[in-house]
Amino acid sequence: MKPLVAVLFPVAIVLAAALLGRSYVERGHERGAISVTGLGKEDFTSDLIVWEGSFTTEDPELPAAYAALERAKKIIQEYLRGKQVPDSAVIFSAVGTQEQTRSRYTDDGKYIGEDFLGYRLQGSITVESKNVGQIEELSRQITELLDKGIRFYSQPPRYYYTHLADLKVQMIAKATEDARQRAETIAREAGGHLGDLVTARMGIFQITGQNSDEDYSWGGAFNTESKKKTASITMRLEYEAD
Repeated sequence: MKPLVAVLFPVAIVLAAALLGRSYVERGHERGAISVTGLGKEDFTSDLIVWEGSFTTEDPELPAAYAALERAKKIIQEYLRGKQVPDSAVIFSAVGTQEQTRSRYTDDGKYIGEDFLGYRLQGSITVESKNVGQIEELSRQITELLDKGIRFYSQPPRYYYTHLADLKVQMIAKATEDARQRAETIAREAGGHLGDLVTARMGIFQITGQNSDEDYSWGGAFNTESKKKTASITMRLEYEAD
């Protein structure tokens, strides 16, 4: 047995040395990493408009105030129909009621109570339509209701895009491709090769007004004031490199 042991022992020493040498060489060629951020950006035009307004009536008697509000509502409905706005696009909200009072004070300024003046009722209306141009024009002409005796208060229109989910997918693809091209350029200019993708992280989705100086938000900007908008998203990729 001793001659066999004498033969195997040197062989084992040689194999161990070879394995250690290989390990050392591999450690000397550890792979690096390249981290890049790509941008996906797209301009688009809103295809949905939401416009809101309110109208009020006042009267010392509550029934009379309600009756006046109903008359105002009918006038508004007929006005919108005359502008070719379908009833299905119009929503009238619940009526808000508020008691109107006036504070009373003594000659020396001491508060002594309230005088009841009557009731103030407010109705609200929302118009939602994909006919953006029509409702946009309507929001500018709504002062015509003043000539009909309606106290109407108009809010600026809000603009939305109904294909936002599809747009977001397209932008993620653009941002990812942009990041990949950047990583390839870095690897090539450094004389190396781009390896496998290790991680991919999506940034915040932002929507701002087109050609505006609107700031991005950490939580994601979502502009509803501009009809023409710009959407953007970032993708951060990390690749192996050697």
